[in-house]
Amino acid sequence: MNYSHEVEKMCTLVKGPNHGPAPIPEEGKWVKAYEIKDISGLSHGVGWCAPQQGACKLTLNVKDGIIEEALVETLGCSGMTHSAAMAAEILPGKTLLEALNTDLVCDAINVAMREIFKQLAYGRSQTAFSEGGLPIGASLEDLGKGLRSQVGTMFSTKLKGVRYMELAEGYVLSVAVDDNGEPIGYKFVRLGKMMEDIRHGVDPKTAYEKNIGTYGRYENAPKYIDPREE
Repeated sequence: MNYSHEVEKMCTLVKGPNHGPAPIPEEGKWVKAYEIKDISGLSHGVGWCAPQQGACKLTLNVKDGIIEEALVETLGCSGMTHSAAMAAEILPGKTLLEALNTDLVCDAINVAMREIFKQLAYGRSQTAFSEGGLPIGASLEDLGKGLRSQVGTMFSTKLKGVRYMELAEGYVLSVAVDDNGEPIGYKFVRLGKMMEDIRHGVDPKTAYEKNIGTYGRYENAPKYIDPREE
């Protein structure tokens, strides 16, 4: 250790109180985090790239500093979907610090990693007060039945108004319109459940019809439109 001449000339004063770091909540315990292995929890981080063309939601389940589970969800950028595939392979097995200093291929995913690191390092995790945390695989619950990300896609213009295209319920097939021209409901197909049924041997037409639902005052509306073509 090299010290400057000014420091070497100083007399020594003994350090008084040293209480260490403030404890943070982790999986039902209060933990003083000294090393990366002291960090555990499940949390989320959201990131974006410099041109803000896309965003990433990253969910990690960390046990004793090691990433045991990763869920990478991306939006708005086609290239990021492939970056997510690589990031999902890279993340598990790394320590939280390693992952923070690893190129996760896409800036949006890197920023999401930075944000989730801050959440976990400060004890702001989803499992802060859950004893023992959550089992590995818990992030899949965020996807619901059919294991599909919760996506909302809407488009609107001043001239032509709003178009509902996709919601958590599913892919919008048609929108009900009242006599004033206002949208009052919609019909949707649950894509995740439909594809699950098809994979399990259900006829595609049957699977499609089985997973159609409606929302709002859809039935007996005076008019229906295709939100993508009308």
